Amino acid sequence: MMAAAMIGFGNSVVNYHLPYLERQRHIKVKTIYRREEDRIGDTEREGYYPAIDFTTNLQEIWEDDEIELVVICTHVDSHYDYAKLALEHNKHVLVEKPFASSLEEAQEIFNLAKAKNLIAMANQNRRYDGDFLTLKKVIESGKLGNIIEIQSHYDYFHPQAIQKGFGLLHGLAVHTIDQLISLYGKADQVHYDVRSIYYPGESDDYIDIDFHYGILKATVKCSFSVKINHPKFIVHGDQGSFVKYSSGHQKKNEQGPTHVSFEPETEDNWGVLSYVDEEGVEHTERVPSEVTDYGILYEELYQAIKCNKEKPIQDEEVLYVLNVLNLGVAAAKNTK
Repeated sequence: MMAAAMIGFGNSVVNYHLPYLERQRHIKVKTIYRREEDRIGDTEREGYYPAIDFTTNLQEIWEDDEIELVVICTHVDSHYDYAKLALEHNKHVLVEKPFASSLEEAQEIFNLAKAKNLIAMANQNRRYDGDFLTLKKVIESGKLGNIIEIQSHYDYFHPQAIQKGFGLLHGLAVHTIDQLISLYGKADQVHYDVRSIYYPGESDDYIDIDFHYGILKATVKCSFSVKINHPKFIVHGDQGSFVKYSSGHQKKNEQGPTHVSFEPETEDNWGVLSYVDEEGVEHTERVPSEVTDYGILYEELYQAIKCNKEKPIQDEEVLYVLNVLNLGVAAAKNTK
């Protein structure tokens, strides 16, 4: 059993880490660090996790030889400092997205990890979303033939949430960009249509980025101004098409600690696949959805740390995604 510590105790820890880690056979969360000011008026939730030690003394984590992995779940402007400290104290690190504030910071962390024979990795957990795993299953089946177009959407209708500042790319689109990169790697060309609709030149509230891979064009779209439910994925190949609506995060809203469902998705939200087979026969079928499980990332990270397996999120993928995000923000700043 490998002991882990977490830095931060916000939404990502409560909803996207702990509910999946509780099912892990190889990793236990021993300690969670919170700044004293973050605990004011918010200590009740700590009681939901009696097996975890909460501390406001970061040194306790650095001096605990049992802790091998530190998971950093704070604001991006502190990722670099915490990751560097963890590595300097000989801890492996898993860092929430976006991995760092800049390419230079990210590269420095990766270099330090390599020099100390440790692992530093980005928490791109959305590679394990049920809808994305279902998309991969369909593409890998070959039934669509040569893929010509992919549309990937991460949309809401929440215009009142839009404020000055550049957060949509780094907060939401980073997930779908990384999903695409995990499938196809670096693009031959990237075209950016990132705009500031509500605050010209001061926000990134409309995202439409095209990634070109030979004949394939893959588009990542993200907006807070989509009122009607839109498919999460639309895929067209030279033999057929596939459409899948979002599986969402299967969180159970109960009093107490967050729990998630691992039950298979109901058939009414399965994807639809229509294609022509090699004999020219047309088929239309519903594709059973895969189950969302962010614990898979932790299991693969454990295998990388303990068994020298390849880590699931590669350094060059993280750096490439960060570069795409930076260029997207630059495009938004040029909005007139």
